[in-house]
Amino acid sequence: MIIAFYSMTGNVRRFINGSGIAEDYDTYEIRASNKDERIHEPFILVTSTYGFGGVPNEVKAFLEVNNDLMMAVASSGNRNWGENFARAGEDISENYNVPLLMKFELHGTQKDREEFFGKAGAIYESYGRSEIQSY
Repeated sequence: MIIAFYSMTGNVRRFINGSGIAEDYDTYEIRASNKDERIHEPFILVTSTYGFGGVPNEVKAFLEVNNDLMMAVASSGNRNWGENFARAGEDISENYNVPLLMKFELHGTQKDREEFFGKAGAIYESYGRSEIQSY
């Protein structure tokens, strides 16, 4: 499983790097130059939110190509935006019918990073079980 992320201002990149997640999972940074590339593994998306709760255009383009492999989403935002805080994650969760793992402010706290690491692990374990079990 991959952790795909988009970092508009560097906050999400700091969150990913500070979580230690890259030690256990492959990461894929979504950029303008690769937003249309197909990845071939299930992934958890971590994205920033821009403006008044919008999904970044690079993330929209990435999901047009890769949404079928998305397992869950987490989003970053600024609490100054009130009800639109980290809204991108809510919108992606609703539009693609995947769980919203969490929302965190800016680059998150150490507690946020630990929570994300645990939730990503649970998604990975669930995915692994469903791959080997037949019903």
